[in-house]
Amino acid sequence: MTSMTVNGRPVRFRMDPDTPLLWALRDAANLTGTKYGCGEGDCGACMVHVDGEALRSCLITIGEAEGRFITTIEGLSRDRTHPVQQALVAEQAIQCGFCTPGIVMAASALLEKSGSPSEAEIKAAIPNLCRCGVYPRLVRAIERAGRVARRQERISAAPVPGISVEDAARDVPAISAPQD
Repeated sequence: MTSMTVNGRPVRFRMDPDTPLLWALRDAANLTGTKYGCGEGDCGACMVHVDGEALRSCLITIGEAEGRFITTIEGLSRDRTHPVQQALVAEQAIQCGFCTPGIVMAASALLEKSGSPSEAEIKAAIPNLCRCGVYPRLVRAIERAGRVARRQERISAAPVPGISVEDAARDVPAISAPQD
């Protein structure tokens, strides 16, 4: 059995230690926010924090993760209030959403290390592939998230889970309530 802490909770996987962490998180722990992507470490859709560092979970085995602290997108912020999540919505840097969890995890790890990263640091730290091409907005969003984290700016872009459609439409003008 392999033990680690996932999103602040102790977890034991009864799986082969050579199993990719991605598979254990999605298939055994039902943490499906971490996405299956290329499986070769190229796309970044499976990015998680391992001891605070952004790593591609398809490239690390559960044996290598033994005793470590893992944070997935579900553990980053249950109510979508993390500055990176808020800034991505505010800057309209989300398209299809497939790569978004990995980008959020990479960006949040960057902001933990450098509260005010340069454009070059952002581009180097976000290796994720995005087919929708949100890269210019992505850089702006991460810069903005840094300002929010430093309490230089405040945004409220994404409605919290469980909000009614009508309240969401009032809080976020880009959302429209269904008409009867």
